[in-house]
Amino acid sequence: MLNWNNPVAECNESDPITRHNVIYDNINQSNSSAIKAHTSKSTNLPEKNKSIENIEMGAARICVDDKRIINCRADLNQLVPFKYDWAWQKYLDACANHWMPQEINMTADIALWKDPNGLSDDERTIIKRNLGFFSTADSLVANNLVLAVYKHITNPECRQYLLRQAFEEALHTHAYQYCIESLGLDEGEIFNMYREVPAIARKAEWALPFTQALADPDFHTGTSETDKKLLKELVAFYIIFEGIFFYVGFVQILSMGRRNKMIGVAEQFQYILRDESMHMNFGIDVINQIKIENPHLWDESLINEIQTMIRDAVTLESHYAEDTMPNGVLGMNATIFAEYLQFIANRRCAQIGLDALYPGATNPFPWMSEMLDLKKEKNFFETRVTEYQTGGALSW
Repeated sequence: MLNWNNPVAECNESDPITRHNVIYDNINQSNSSAIKAHTSKSTNLPEKNKSIENIEMGAARICVDDKRIINCRADLNQLVPFKYDWAWQKYLDACANHWMPQEINMTADIALWKDPNGLSDDERTIIKRNLGFFSTADSLVANNLVLAVYKHITNPECRQYLLRQAFEEALHTHAYQYCIESLGLDEGEIFNMYREVPAIARKAEWALPFTQALADPDFHTGTSETDKKLLKELVAFYIIFEGIFFYVGFVQILSMGRRNKMIGVAEQFQYILRDESMHMNFGIDVINQIKIENPHLWDESLINEIQTMIRDAVTLESHYAEDTMPNGVLGMNATIFAEYLQFIANRRCAQIGLDALYPGATNPFPWMSEMLDLKKEKNFFETRVTEYQTGGALSW
């Protein structure tokens, strides 16, 4: 069983969907041998980190063709020449779209939350449950980047973006804390929901083994087996955690904003949605580039595993929709979300070259697509421009 107090503690190797049934019986137990099943025990692989090895005087200059996303032996301290311009551009775009939570006015939200007649019980549940999930979810993503992914991505421009992404995950956690503090919520209750509320705990518990596997000191890429595990981990966090697990909450909170309720919280979430969309798109590009450079990895066995992961994710997120919205509210219910999650899953499959898992699924929330597609437009809360650039990036 997972040790929630240590993001890279050993985990139980049982199926991630059924494992949650005993989560509360032994939440802090760990199995010191189970995580070894996640990792390669190939001891003959060279484990030489090109970013911290001794300086070799007179070494040849870096050639673009020497660069690879994984298993690269070129000097990782040299950012240029660029091989993956898309990674550098995403880094620049993320920097240009910098924001801070304190920039958003929470006055109207505070008044509405304190008004006993301002929101229904169901609407208050949506706010508290989603703050409970997201307040720790982005910390889990940041842990995954810093403790697991970064060291296995062997390209400096991709690493540059990963560092920016890690900062943005911390920024998002800051935003949730700012919302929680502004509304006067019980911080202990909200931040501990991922260890108390089953629908939240199941999603975190599903994702953690992927981080734990790659963070194991004995895990090294360089074989088909371990490279596939890295690919699955990237799918788990970029395609599923950020690309599926976040979307029920995004729709619920932004739907409230569209109805002029909790507009400050909704605006925070709109900025976060923009950032997370960039994170997901970066991850998709990385996954697809690894496939191009290592076509032998993308075989039928791996495809079947990934499809199973996505199906499991849709099930877990459907349960989360039921938990956060036990009654229909805001023109939404769990049945509508089930359709939406199938639609989202099909899109994620297409983005990494897989066939649709749910043929015929449609989007019951077309306004979400409009939000993701609009550029430099006033947001629907009529408060400020969401897709903006800082002054240094503007062209006059």
